[in-house]
Amino acid sequence: MKVIKISAIWCGACLITNKVWKQLKDKYSFDAIELDYDMDEDEVQKYSPGEILPVFLFYSDNRELGRLVGEVSFDELEKKYLEVNE
Repeated sequence: MKVIKISAIWCGACLITNKVWKQLKDKYSFDAIELDYDMDEDEVQKYSPGEILPVFLFYSDNRELGRLVGEVSFDELEKKYLEVNE
């Protein structure tokens, strides 16, 4: 399982979800990839993130299993992680 977080330093919701992201990484074992919307622009565009940040993408075997967009709570992020990891 690979989880990709796309965020930006100017994004307030991204800053708020940093703690949530850290909690998920501390609780579960997965490949965690963090991309900056501006500095990693070429890589970010491969995932078609849209304009609302942050975006959490859940991948397995190079296939997107799901995504969450915008500010989310730990419970929402964990629920999605467990859902796609079944």
